[in-house]
Amino acid sequence: MNKPDKLSPGKQGSRPWLWVPSLYFAEGIPYVLVMTLSVIFYKRMGISNAQIALYTSWLYLPWVIKPLWGPVVDILRTKRFWILIMQLCIGAGLAGVAFTIPTDRFLQLTLAFFWLLAFSSATHDIAADGFYMLGLSRHDQAFFVGIRSTFYRLAMLTGQGLLVILAGYFEAKTGLPPVEVEVVVVEDLAPVVFTPEKLISQIDTGDTYFFSADQVQIGLADLPGSKTDNLIAQVEAWNTSHGFYPELENGVPDSSATELSGNVGYTWFQLSKRPEEGESIVMNFSFEKGDKSIALAKSYRFEFNEENWNVPAFAVFRLDPKLDKLTSASFTGLSGNIRFAWTVVFAIIAVIFVGFFIYHRFALPRPAEDRPNKNDDGSFFKEFLSTFVEFFRKKNIGVMLLFLLVYRLGESQLVKLASPFLLDSKEANGLGLTTGDLGLIYGTIGIVALSLGGILGGIVASRRGLKYWLWWMVAAMNLPNLVYVFLSYVMPSSLWVVGASVAVEQFGYGFGFTAYMLYMIYISEGKHKTAHFALATGFMALGMMIPGMVSGWFQELIGYQHFFIWVMICTIPSFIVIPFLKIDPTFGKKGLD
Repeated sequence: MNKPDKLSPGKQGSRPWLWVPSLYFAEGIPYVLVMTLSVIFYKRMGISNAQIALYTSWLYLPWVIKPLWGPVVDILRTKRFWILIMQLCIGAGLAGVAFTIPTDRFLQLTLAFFWLLAFSSATHDIAADGFYMLGLSRHDQAFFVGIRSTFYRLAMLTGQGLLVILAGYFEAKTGLPPVEVEVVVVEDLAPVVFTPEKLISQIDTGDTYFFSADQVQIGLADLPGSKTDNLIAQVEAWNTSHGFYPELENGVPDSSATELSGNVGYTWFQLSKRPEEGESIVMNFSFEKGDKSIALAKSYRFEFNEENWNVPAFAVFRLDPKLDKLTSASFTGLSGNIRFAWTVVFAIIAVIFVGFFIYHRFALPRPAEDRPNKNDDGSFFKEFLSTFVEFFRKKNIGVMLLFLLVYRLGESQLVKLASPFLLDSKEANGLGLTTGDLGLIYGTIGIVALSLGGILGGIVASRRGLKYWLWWMVAAMNLPNLVYVFLSYVMPSSLWVVGASVAVEQFGYGFGFTAYMLYMIYISEGKHKTAHFALATGFMALGMMIPGMVSGWFQELIGYQHFFIWVMICTIPSFIVIPFLKIDPTFGKKGLD
């Protein structure tokens, strides 16, 4: 491995705080829009689960194959150019989604623009990662590696949370008044009986609104799965026979007739006035706040029309069978102008990306090294092929790739089974946490610990360099996995103990991942660092994908306790390969760029 180049004059005074956070926030937003928000959007628009799963899964393809066109970004124009032009393309794609939502063929048209978003976002990722290496000194690359990861995660949280809330706000403000239902879990209550006929009425008040039960009480005691499934089946039969949604949409899986299931309850909705001829009013009913151990039996999207307006539609609530405390949750039915609400949301994000373009047009530095990597003879295809050849001809490339593949060998399997272990019942050798408890542990405690670990990792790496901290970070990545061995043998009932254990593991992961990112940056140094970093991330994904694919099967074969011991055994190769890595001791150190 050749020693990286010294700091070029173009990197001096680049003021990374002005562009690194915003650049990686802008990198995360389109990814979460395509992969997560698109699913929610299509669900709100009434697209079936089968179609959503099929079409949105294909949208991941550009990120899978992005190493194949990494050389294009490296060879043609500057990385700064690609960042700016891709932010404009992302903005155009978002505007395209916004303007085609109101059309009759919105599914086909919005999917086409989501494809534009996906390819633009994947290309933006390549350019941003390349520019990060060109626009920062090696010390700053080490220091900001945790900062960039934190802002990327903030973008993910924004897409999954804030933008969904924004869409819900516009839905609530553009239609009938929202319907709010509180579900309260009580100690003792007789099992509910489904009696829809008692609620049938014809009320035409002159004003159009939904009325419903304000509160639903559900007993804490579990029931045989056959009884809960029978009530859900009755509700499904009623709703589909009255045309509130198609019969085969969003089927609910059956429980075993012999095992206990969480108790169930239901609420109902009815219109106060007959819709105009040919008019339909859609209401989406979903979780709002509270304990997520209280959940809907399915995702409900009701359609009321002149034929069914005077009969009630029903929604079923189901308790987590592991719930053992009195609690509550709130659910909201929104019947606003869904097309308009989502049009506004995507239009706002489009404007934001135009703002990103304008801001980065002035905030991004102009590194001297940021230039097209063309051959002297100008041959594009020759340079394209040489990019791959040069990567695989690097000195000690075998050891480099082995490190990329085994660094997270244990974590790649743990991440697939950690949540199932926490959720599985005591009888299945799990900890028996409720869904709400899991959300608290990973959604709050875990995120904070992960971010702190990443930021601290970047800070310390910038002080002493990657080579000094490599052993410590490999240990931080792998040794905290021991907490799952501890949890699987001790089986603590205290949520504090479980939360603290997960916090330790997530902090170690954030701290240890710093070395992984820095090593990929280090081995990418050279003429084609942008394309080579994209190739390195491809091997990173491969190292996560293959072990993760077989982890579930292996856990079922040997059980949780032995599986977590196996995870610890899988951490050994990452320690074995460290002595064979050749790393410049000055890489990342302050003042030694």
